[in-house]
Amino acid sequence: MAELDRSRNLWPQIADDLRRRLRAGEWASGERFPGTVALAAEYGVAQATTQKAVVALRTEGWLRLEVGQGSFVTDGPKGED
Repeated sequence: MAELDRSRNLWPQIADDLRRRLRAGEWASGERFPGTVALAAEYGVAQATTQKAVVALRTEGWLRLEVGQGSFVTDGPKGED
């Protein structure tokens, strides 16, 4: 986990770190992604902060939401190398 700069907005930093971890293969395609409560505990931030980061990753195509099941890792955004 990356060190967070608490003088700046936290959710973009968390999203950047999660992107890095996804690119590194920490979670496989199709694997259930950690929930926002677990991520909040890991990063030491409020759940709303990790929710913003996860929504950004979904919007970019890193994750897909399955209602009632959670977020799952995709093959990555279209156009990603």
